[in-house]
Amino acid sequence: MAAAGIKTVGFIGFSDAYGQGWFAEFSKVAEAKGIKIVANEGFVRTDTSVTGQVLKLMSANPDAILIAGAGTPAALPEKALKERGYKGKYYQTHGVANADFLRVCGADCNGTILPSGPILVAAQLPDGNASKAPALQYVKDYEAAYGAGSVATFGAHLYDAGLLLQKAIPEALKTAQPGTPAFRKALRDALEATGNAPATHGVFTMTKTDHAGLDQRGRVMVMIDNGKWVLQK
Repeated sequence: MAAAGIKTVGFIGFSDAYGQGWFAEFSKVAEAKGIKIVANEGFVRTDTSVTGQVLKLMSANPDAILIAGAGTPAALPEKALKERGYKGKYYQTHGVANADFLRVCGADCNGTILPSGPILVAAQLPDGNASKAPALQYVKDYEAAYGAGSVATFGAHLYDAGLLLQKAIPEALKTAQPGTPAFRKALRDALEATGNAPATHGVFTMTKTDHAGLDQRGRVMVMIDNGKWVLQK
């Protein structure tokens, strides 16, 4: 947002832990980047109208709006804002990175920016990107089983866990047998020693104090363009 010249932003998110968590974290970064949050609205995942919230957002006249939702319900505020004529920039979160969201939001989401794991745009990644090979393999295997265009980012998280276990289990077996406390400890130790392991969502380097393991390579910025995810470079 800062790079795009955004100075003011309106926020609308789920009225639950997802939306509240996003607002808490976004508020910290926005302040650090000199971006002022001029409106903060919430909605329930099952809502069928957000007219009141949209009118409040528009009255604040922000340069951009961040929608913190997941799945198809996140399309509701954006479609309502477009219907009311909001012309600023639109941002969504990684929670909408699936084909159903594109289907529901349609042309109303053209130009929307969001972060995602590299898997979402696997074929568009540069050849030097460490996630390209595992991401393309996952897409190939998944679509062979479930059909073209069926891939979403969410299943790839479990796939990445499997890749990490493929590295850690042989190490744990060197010192302990499965089903024992010693094996569980050895498996944990092996996972925490994982370093520079490419996967579909980034490159994992685990430590005793970092069980997420991802750095900046764990996200790319994507734009929605006529029902397609387009990598931003």
